[in-house]
Amino acid sequence: MLPITELRASIPIGVFAYGLHPFAVWLLAVLGNITPTIVLLLVFPRLHNWLIAHPLFGGVVKKRLQKAERVFAGKYAAYGAAALVAFVAVPLPFTGAWTGSLAAFVFGIPFRRSFPLIALGVCIAATVVTLVTLFAGGAVRFLL
Repeated sequence: MLPITELRASIPIGVFAYGLHPFAVWLLAVLGNITPTIVLLLVFPRLHNWLIAHPLFGGVVKKRLQKAERVFAGKYAAYGAAALVAFVAVPLPFTGAWTGSLAAFVFGIPFRRSFPLIALGVCIAATVVTLVTLFAGGAVRFLL
């Protein structure tokens, strides 16, 4: 559930350090990664409204979000839902469900549309990390 490592760390740790079955690790990693997404997608709009209404933060937050929308809105509009899925599915630092939830909020994608896209991206990322973990581990054992 951690924002930077997400399932990229939990799958190798579960398989190698704890000797758990890869499918069980995959399932727990996906559930653990999707759980904060639900909360984030529901909290971001409320937090945004509160920050905008706050006299100290309102102007700064509004300007930053408008800038982010200008920079990225064209890219999302051009590539659509595939961009959000691909962004979440790439198992690199600072890409994943947490950042994908923030991107969905910034682009104004509603919960009903963004959650399934992020969940699909998480499933793809978990599959990639699981396969790399299993095959890379076998290759390392073969070489040693």
